[in-house]
Amino acid sequence: MPSILLVPIPPVTMERITSLRLPLQSIFDTDTVIDASIHLDIIAALDMYRNQYNSSILLASLKERFPQHEGKILGVSEVDFFVPVLTYVFGEAQLNGTVAVVSVYRLDDTLYGLPENPRRLNERLVKEAVHELGHTFGLYHCLDYDCVMHSSTTVEDIDIKRDNFCPACSRAVKRHLHARS
Repeated sequence: MPSILLVPIPPVTMERITSLRLPLQSIFDTDTVIDASIHLDIIAALDMYRNQYNSSILLASLKERFPQHEGKILGVSEVDFFVPVLTYVFGEAQLNGTVAVVSVYRLDDTLYGLPENPRRLNERLVKEAVHELGHTFGLYHCLDYDCVMHSSTTVEDIDIKRDNFCPACSRAVKRHLHARS
């Protein structure tokens, strides 16, 4: 399979990006590379009324910026994402497409008045990255509560599920990979 390209969408620390590289490489059994140059003008996605960033605009910008990339592209940021029909999202992806985005913003316990917990934040980020990339492999939300593809509307939902696919979703990703090779 072609690689997964990790793209920082400022503001985001390189620690966040590098923390995803090895887990994604292991889960998807593919090379995961980081493109650390600045590519996107995130201000184009800002909705000043909501003080949030439209994740759909960021998806389109990533797709436009990397039209020749043959693998999957995951943009990572620390700003608050939304889609017009929802108050917020942890991330968004093109179903059966090439691009996905995730945000660290609502994964951080300090947003909810809790003490900082870097380990839990990183676990949540990995789960959300795998979840959104799963959509790019054509996966819908899974009914298995433990599966990383189960829908999450709160951080507690993210905490409950594993960072990997259930057997059915795993088979679907493998079928998708073999169909493309």
